[in-house]
Amino acid sequence: MNQFYTLRREQVIQKPLNEVFAFFQQPENLARITPASMDFRVLTPSPIIMKENALLDYSIRLSLFRLRWTTMITSYQPPISFVDIQLRGPYSFWHHTHSFKETDDGTLMTDEVRYSIPFGFLGNILHALYIKKELQHIFDFRSKVIEEYFHKNKFTYSNSQNNL
Repeated sequence: MNQFYTLRREQVIQKPLNEVFAFFQQPENLARITPASMDFRVLTPSPIIMKENALLDYSIRLSLFRLRWTTMITSYQPPISFVDIQLRGPYSFWHHTHSFKETDDGTLMTDEVRYSIPFGFLGNILHALYIKKELQHIFDFRSKVIEEYFHKNKFTYSNSQNNL
């Protein structure tokens, strides 16, 4: 039986809620906040209209392999939250909740990902040795890029130095 894991991150972005949500509701921005080594590509033609039941196709590189990843937006509540689930991809289960809350300091953004790795016991070992660290690296990278993007109002962070 596969084990379920949770990754939770919070970040305060010193911008208004509507501005922050507008950035994150555009799937095209995912490539900006993903390490270059993953060669993240949005395959769904632009413009992508975010709404419940929207299907989004991507491709990513994991080591030597290029994988297709399809997600569906199962909940869309602008500017408070949206949820995507994996329909096709590298995980046996992926449920990602994006939440946004206005605070005195700007917007509190929360990512909560519940996921499971395929391959049972071997998947659990792979998670402990590699996947958990890689997901942490990806979300650490995102945090740095988001900070740079919103606080400097321009996109200057070079992700070419952050290889997985």
